[in-house]
Amino acid sequence: MHHSRFSILHLKFPILLLLSLACCLWLSNPPSIAQPENLATSEMTNANKLVQQGVDYYQAGDYQAAIKPWENALKFYQDTSNHEYSATVQENLARAYQKIGDIEEEIRYWKQAINNYEELRDQRQMGLVATELAQAYSRFGQSRKAIALLCGSSDAQEAVTCTGGSLEIAKQFADREGEMAALGSLGEAYRLRGKYERAIARFKESLEIAQELNNLVAQASNLNNLGNAYWTIAQLTNSYANSAQQRGAKNREREYLENALSEYNQALTYFQESLQLASSQNDLFAQMRALQFIKRYHRLEEVRQRLKAIRPWATGSPMHENPSLLVSASLSPHLSLNVEATIQQVLELLNQLPDSRDKVYAAIELAQLKPLTSVDDPSQPNYCYKRQLEGQAETLLNLAVSIAQKLEDYRAQSFALGELGHTYECYQDYQKALEFTQQAQWAANQNLSAKDSLYLWQWQAGRIFLAQGKKTEAINAYQQASATLNDIGSDLLIAQQYQKFDFRDAINPFYREFVQLRLELAESSLAADSQEYQEELEFALETIDCLKMTELQNYSAYDCALIPISQERVDKLVGEKTAIFRSIILSDRTVILVSLPNGKKRLEWINTDSQTLQDEINEFRRGLERSRDIIYNPKPAQELYHKIIAPFTADFESAQIETLVFIQDGILWSIPMAALHDGKKFLVESYAIAITPSLQLTNPQTLNRNKLRVLALGLSEASEVNGHKFPALRNVEAELQAVEAQFPGSTVLRNGDFTEERLKDELDQATYAILHIATHGQFSAIQRNTFLVTGNNGHLTLEDLESTISNVSHQPNFGELLALTACQTAVGDDREVLGLAGIAVLSGVNSALASLWSIDDASTPQLVTEFYANLRRPGVSKAEALRAAQRTLIEAKKREEIKDKYDHPYYWAPFILIGNWL
Repeated sequence: MHHSRFSILHLKFPILLLLSLACCLWLSNPPSIAQPENLATSEMTNANKLVQQGVDYYQAGDYQAAIKPWENALKFYQDTSNHEYSATVQENLARAYQKIGDIEEEIRYWKQAINNYEELRDQRQMGLVATELAQAYSRFGQSRKAIALLCGSSDAQEAVTCTGGSLEIAKQFADREGEMAALGSLGEAYRLRGKYERAIARFKESLEIAQELNNLVAQASNLNNLGNAYWTIAQLTNSYANSAQQRGAKNREREYLENALSEYNQALTYFQESLQLASSQNDLFAQMRALQFIKRYHRLEEVRQRLKAIRPWATGSPMHENPSLLVSASLSPHLSLNVEATIQQVLELLNQLPDSRDKVYAAIELAQLKPLTSVDDPSQPNYCYKRQLEGQAETLLNLAVSIAQKLEDYRAQSFALGELGHTYECYQDYQKALEFTQQAQWAANQNLSAKDSLYLWQWQAGRIFLAQGKKTEAINAYQQASATLNDIGSDLLIAQQYQKFDFRDAINPFYREFVQLRLELAESSLAADSQEYQEELEFALETIDCLKMTELQNYSAYDCALIPISQERVDKLVGEKTAIFRSIILSDRTVILVSLPNGKKRLEWINTDSQTLQDEINEFRRGLERSRDIIYNPKPAQELYHKIIAPFTADFESAQIETLVFIQDGILWSIPMAALHDGKKFLVESYAIAITPSLQLTNPQTLNRNKLRVLALGLSEASEVNGHKFPALRNVEAELQAVEAQFPGSTVLRNGDFTEERLKDELDQATYAILHIATHGQFSAIQRNTFLVTGNNGHLTLEDLESTISNVSHQPNFGELLALTACQTAVGDDREVLGLAGIAVLSGVNSALASLWSIDDASTPQLVTEFYANLRRPGVSKAEALRAAQRTLIEAKKREEIKDKYDHPYYWAPFILIGNWL
């Protein structure tokens, strides 16, 4: 006998595309429940009544009350081995826990439901529930698990084509609604992983099915998802514009702003289309998206005003050719907005909505709303500002707190209470601010689903204590926040819907504040030769390393986990004659921390504010690139030397230091330390030099010289990629010949043979210790604009290169060195150099030799020849091999053996060694 289901949400409506929207729209009354013949009638009736009781509570918005009767009914169905009814109640429980923000319990019940459907051999329903479980994983920050469920791929790199999972199950059963749901969920998981192009493609496929089915709810959901994807891209691009603005790179700032403007406009178009569809259905929750439209319209206007202020337009810029694009791109007629009227409409809608988690967050966001005239300060993530609804903000936040407490939604409570605390922090009413902040901490501690917000309120408490002059309490609060960040990991942070988008806005400032607080306290209260002082410096080193690891993973947006090596292996890596430099740039000065082989640590402050230091560094870098200067001016190099290196030279002499390793911060990434000058000679003439993102991510393995097989690829011909012309590289052929001469039997792919396919084929067929690539490399903070030029006007993205190398990195003796000798990074752009560092760490190679700017000159083949000749000598480290090659060009001038130009650092300084320097 067949028994109908009584799931309140899924029933005949298995599609859950947009998490918050779908759960509100697809409620329906449960059908009558048939009684199985093999069960006692009274017992079955009681269980069914419990189910109906839970349904009534749920539909009344009392989700917490719905849980107990459903759990009691579930126990009966499980005791009687009724897998079908058990599965359906488990789905209901999963949705109830979703409503109160307990994602752990939600996930547990989705898994139990899948197990029951497996017992029933109901593959179609397994696929549908797997899609819902995938959505929960995405909300929990575990989007890789979501992709595996949806796409059937256990590979963290996520294959582009799905081979299984709930998406393929839906296709197998010709279930278009199930396919639509899986595609939408897959798009969201890709968006969270930073795979924006894949995300957009999946959302568009899901939208096409929704249109085919005339499913207006799903259409609105997918349009909103597309808006979110483009908005995320725009936010990222805008953060690059902020970075370019801070370093004074007007052309790059303009480029990024133009890209962001187009992306914001596209996002807002999708949002408005979604809003119009949802409004046509008279759905109150969907209409609340107008709130998001207001916030996002503000950002578009801000970018538009910034672009208008940048004059003149750069030659070749679309805005230069047609300035009217500025208006048409940002302010299409259908995107005009009456802000005051829309806000009033939103407030009226808020009053009509039933109490729910969505209503809580809507109230919070209304309270946070800024006037259109305000401009965000990207360097101050927790700054205070005048609010659009200044007189109503507290009322709205108290409403949010009240609803969240009624729903027993601890995560929503934590955000509402935390924002209320921040409001009083801005009013400088620190007693009330601390009370609400501590209540927010309590709420965030109630379950793991809420804990991802805990560090925000611990950090906020630290700021409040600091404002009150309570430094000890402030340090304790910061310490708790640091421990929380380490505990929850980066995955949960990815899922935070209600915090700033970019890592530099969200977490980076916390680490900097914490390090500064600890070091300043140590400087003022501890003797420099005391054990306590050394312990404080050790703590600062650990915090900086944590910052660097998180920063690299955030920048890369790749999916591999960064697994630190043991301290024992770190000690092996450092050796007896190596000094480690760590820097951290603060607003008013810069910290330089040096670790010496004897365990001693030295701290120095550069008492120069960050803007002045940035200007000095940019002047230094530009001077290095002015190859036409007949006489090189070493003054900027000398000034930086005396600030960064000179305070430690006596320590280097006593410890007999031979190698300097730099773990750089910010703009310091963008300069070659080898070119610093002590007044008599360059730094590289005294020390071997390397850089690394983190010691904990650097493999200490020494070079195996017995099997140095090389795969060399080069492009000497002129090329055109995406409309951008790249000139011929005249000296690439000589460079490839130099590699062949040093490593007979090497494989060389030139020009038309240098393609992504041939590269993959060669790496699959043989093991290469060295991968040498001589071609144009364009690095940008925007990853889609970061690529290597290949033959036949092709290109290889940084992500594809990393993925290609990672696929074979497990081979023995593979990946000792990746050489990229014609790259080009922008002056002062640390994000672009982080891209180079990311290859070294994330692809699995031990080291990378790269150039900060491209040099099409006979000096490059000469340097490459010297580097590889030195590398083949026993006992010579990679850092020493590079140092010797660079010194060859410097000293040849002194002996007058070559033209007098090669002593100019332009020709040898851009080559940097990243990662393992042994």
